[in-house]
Amino acid sequence: MRREEYGPIAEEEVYQTVGHGEIIEMYEDDQPYPSTLLFGRTSEGKPIHTVCAYSKEDDWVIVVTVYRPDPERWIDYKRRKR
Repeated sequence: MRREEYGPIAEEEVYQTVGHGEIIEMYEDDQPYPSTLLFGRTSEGKPIHTVCAYSKEDDWVIVVTVYRPDPERWIDYKRRKR
């Protein structure tokens, strides 16, 4: 497990976000596959962001990155501050 600025991220937290998270941004022009930014909370209530791409051809979800969002950069962890 890698050390994260806002706390460690366990695999189970990633699964929870991908399976039950809310799409908050879509990146349809990403290559080689379109991707989305998902917001979710762990069972302990900690916020987590997961960027996933989807290969329609292979029916795969590819986890691109996972992080705990910086509260200084997000409103309710769902909208970027300007």
